[in-house]
Amino acid sequence: MTNGFEFWDYAVFVAYAILILGVGLWVSRDKAGHEKNAEDYFLASKSLPWWAIGTSLIAANISAEQFIGMSGSGFALGLAIASYEWMAAITLIIVGKYFLPIFIEKGLYTIPEFVEKRFSTNLKTILAVFWIALYVFVNLASVLYLGGLAIETIMGVDMMYAVIGLALFAAAYSLYGGLSSVAWTDVIQVVFLILGGLATTYLALNTVSGGEGMLAGFSKVLDAAPEKFHMILDEFNNDGSTNVNYLNLPGIWVLIGGLWVANIYYWGFNQYIIQRTLAAKSLKESQKGILLAAGLKIIIPLIVVIPGIAAYVMVNDPSIMAGLGEAGQLSMPTTGQADKAYPWLLQFLPTGLKGVAFAALAAAIVSSLASMLNSTSTIFTMDIYKQYINKNANDKTTVNVGRISAAVALIIAVIMAPLLGGIDQAFQFIQEWTGVVSPGILAVFILGLFWKKTTNNAAIWGALLSIPIALLLKYLPIAALEPWMHQMGLTAVLTMLIIVVLSYLQNKGKDDEKGIDLSKDIFKTSPLFNIGSFVVCIVTAALYCLFW
Repeated sequence: MTNGFEFWDYAVFVAYAILILGVGLWVSRDKAGHEKNAEDYFLASKSLPWWAIGTSLIAANISAEQFIGMSGSGFALGLAIASYEWMAAITLIIVGKYFLPIFIEKGLYTIPEFVEKRFSTNLKTILAVFWIALYVFVNLASVLYLGGLAIETIMGVDMMYAVIGLALFAAAYSLYGGLSSVAWTDVIQVVFLILGGLATTYLALNTVSGGEGMLAGFSKVLDAAPEKFHMILDEFNNDGSTNVNYLNLPGIWVLIGGLWVANIYYWGFNQYIIQRTLAAKSLKESQKGILLAAGLKIIIPLIVVIPGIAAYVMVNDPSIMAGLGEAGQLSMPTTGQADKAYPWLLQFLPTGLKGVAFAALAAAIVSSLASMLNSTSTIFTMDIYKQYINKNANDKTTVNVGRISAAVALIIAVIMAPLLGGIDQAFQFIQEWTGVVSPGILAVFILGLFWKKTTNNAAIWGALLSIPIALLLKYLPIAALEPWMHQMGLTAVLTMLIIVVLSYLQNKGKDDEKGIDLSKDIFKTSPLFNIGSFVVCIVTAALYCLFW
């Protein structure tokens, strides 16, 4: 297909690429007389301010799986998919108040390191292997696949070349500079991400309204597809047939069930997310960054979900499609290929803005790849290499191993990415398979943090048994009738039950010697954090009431 790119589109994109590479390499350079050490590479010298933390959290989170995957889910099932964003805003507040104080007090490099301090080296290693496998085979591979799909759709570039290009771009600055280059370039990436996303949203809604503007377009989309604006899905359609989307977002259970497992695991115990909060100047600075990210999460559906719904209205309105001409027929999204919605919309942007929007998409993909690579290398280097291979490794060796392990992870993900072809609603695929691992990890952390009786042996058995439990619930014949969120929630509950019972049998109800003593003072937060958190909660509740 012809991509419709003109000189200014290429100019904008090339300028973006040069800016990111330049800033990434500049901020990560070795200062005069100082050789980069482990803290510099993996924790950005513990110097990040709140605004860098907040924007970096969003840049690491918003990737192709949101731009492409969430727009695809918006096309297929509507605004209900925004629960992942709006509930994440509340989750971030919980993480900032109750988890971060403990993690930062312990001076952690990695989340598995907490497991070693609370439980044992054996359990730390088990979870480190879980995470590395998840990052490489699910997260990195799926982001590369979705990014490749977008570039193939928009530019007509072969999928494999697109995947390799994205991988090399992310590697160019993140492998050398570590978390510092990732976090500081993320500040720029978020600007492109939001501007490009808003441009695409405006274009889609303006097209729907026939050139009458964004608000008129939103009103028309509401009128044309009211069924797409329900946050709480019904199990059955009006005609009595089963709502196929209910299996992905099971009504009220989204608010009170398994999605909390996914959210708390992702924002609280996921290395490539939590790592930038561990790199803060102080706890208060980290909590302010968390608050900024929570506020940004509320507006994200505007730039990743609404375009998908607008695309649905466009392809189902003959008068709009007639106005788009032959271009509208190229790579048009369908019910079975919903993930084509966002790339399809980009081709209609005017010259210049098309380059900005494409830069936004690339920013989302590359920033997440860079974050995942840095965290994969951090876990491998600090929790496996230094533990089992070279306990006395100096800083230079540690940093080099971090770079090499990130490169190996990237190569494996590049090989895996094209194998994910043919998946519809890839965002749901990622959540579903992450949900096999996350309940066990969540159970271990929640009980390890807040229940002093939790023992190491009980936690190990809980973590190991959570995988077969999750797979059993997933593949039992009755599982086909149950939403995977229910399976995830039930896996977490059963894993916690196993850990509680085994802990009681081992310690006869006594506190574990490594149990964490928690004082009330540790959870005290500033007035700014308290007020900001209240506003985020009120706005989120209002949105659910508005689009119930």
